[in-house]
Amino acid sequence: MSTETVLPAHLQELRRGTVVLASLIALERPGYGYALLNGLAEAGLSVDGNTLYPLLRRLEDQGLLTSEWDTTASKPRKFYRTSPLGREVRAALLDDLAALTRSVNFLQEASTP
Repeated sequence: MSTETVLPAHLQELRRGTVVLASLIALERPGYGYALLNGLAEAGLSVDGNTLYPLLRRLEDQGLLTSEWDTTASKPRKFYRTSPLGREVRAALLDDLAALTRSVNFLQEASTP
């Protein structure tokens, strides 16, 4: 085995939860799926549309996002916004991420000769 064979799956797993958190943060301001794709990519979190759109629907089903249709343009578009429950979950995820970061940093420092 090599890094090239095992790393991609681990990176994907690590990023999966990060994309949920990043979406809840980014959608504090209402946004369309395509704009969110671009915003995440600009932030260094490239996500495939085939991954993001089902994620947005799932977060909406869980009550973490709300959505509305914008019919003012020639093509109707759905835009999303983080809900009050989504803000609570986002805060908890940020707290947990900070705790995990501290734990990993502690382990890294403890294992460094």
